[in-house]
Amino acid sequence: MLDNAPRGTICIEDIEIGMIRTLRKVVTDEDIEMFATVSTDRNPVHLDDDYAQDTIFGGRIAHGMLTAGLISAVIGEQLPGHGTVYLGQSLKFLAPVRPGDMVLTEVEVMEIDNAKRRVTMNTRCLVNGKKVLVGDATVLAPSRKFD
Repeated sequence: MLDNAPRGTICIEDIEIGMIRTLRKVVTDEDIEMFATVSTDRNPVHLDDDYAQDTIFGGRIAHGMLTAGLISAVIGEQLPGHGTVYLGQSLKFLAPVRPGDMVLTEVEVMEIDNAKRRVTMNTRCLVNGKKVLVGDATVLAPSRKFD
């Protein structure tokens, strides 16, 4: 059998229920500014200290989708990894992420459909042990076998 899977990939044949991969990242002011530029979301709650002080958050917060992007990083780089195709993602934002927060992102395999190469994963982001984002992702995992 030929192995055509990219390096850094866990193929569908090797994925198991309960597998977990994680990523830790401190969200910086620069991350928030770059995300605002790329996404064109320049909401002042993310960028303006004075404005953000008067909101329900009492200060600046990171874009929710910046935090969600950390889930994509785990899926695209670790589990399953390179060659993975995102099919869907649900997200529930539970608490804000602030500049300087260390975000722990966890992705856990919950279901596997080997015939369709689909993997369903529980996804979550935590700050200081508190869940700030939860959801589920469905992906098409790479295979060692040719289609």
